[in-house]
Amino acid sequence: MTIGGEDEPAAPAVPPARPQSLIFSFLGIYALDRGTAISSGSVIEVFARLGVSEEAVRSTLARMVKRDLVTRYRVGRRAYLELTPHAVAVLRDGRRRIWETGAVNRDWDGTWTVVGFSLPDSRRSTRHDLRSRLVWAGFGPLQSGMWIAPGVKDVTGVFDSLDVDDHVTVLTARAFKPTEAADLVAKAFDIEQIARRYRAFLTRWDVTRPLPDAPDDLVRQLLLHTDWLQLVRRDPHLPAEHLPADWPAIRAEQVFHARAEEYERPALQVAGELLEGLTP
Repeated sequence: MTIGGEDEPAAPAVPPARPQSLIFSFLGIYALDRGTAISSGSVIEVFARLGVSEEAVRSTLARMVKRDLVTRYRVGRRAYLELTPHAVAVLRDGRRRIWETGAVNRDWDGTWTVVGFSLPDSRRSTRHDLRSRLVWAGFGPLQSGMWIAPGVKDVTGVFDSLDVDDHVTVLTARAFKPTEAADLVAKAFDIEQIARRYRAFLTRWDVTRPLPDAPDDLVRQLLLHTDWLQLVRRDPHLPAEHLPADWPAIRAEQVFHARAEEYERPALQVAGELLEGLTP
């Protein structure tokens, strides 16, 4: 597949990804299901190539330890990082979204999952966390306290540790007249905003030579995966029949797969030279 042409304008500057998002991409590619711990010094060396300072990497890793995403231990004078079961679950979900779910929902059967909730003002922080998790799970706000997502969703994990079971109602439903499925899509989801995100991805990656100033394909690989995961995790996977015919996610998905394949081997070679692993 040929990506881009010879006359594309230079891609506009894209805001840098947060260090934690980049580290998640790195761990998903080079630590998940590999049975090894990675030295923190190696991580610092990798991220120096992305322009992320040692201080930023160390502070990000410290926060990830507090959030039960990685454990850190020493062997001699070296510190090593190991994924926790929580991180493994998060990263596997990200991998599933990247490689299995796809960017376009062509198999929708007309059903919706509906989540209704009402939390007191004293639990404002919990309400914020719940909304964030619903967005991650592909839900959009239809009206106050009512969120919907296409298809049948297992939302049990959404409520884990939030202690909200007595405050939520979960149903599956279908639209009946005068309500149309297209109206639900338009009300609960910002279609144009989702499309803009995919167009920005294409502006950056659907060119002859993306990120020409990057030092190597390991850097390009990590930025590519981070960009794509941020896209698909915010994409509610809406039914294709209710999206524009020129929906940019279709092209964006093709570009992602082609670039990911292009960078895989050279990135692995660079990573092999930089990373020090240890079997726990």
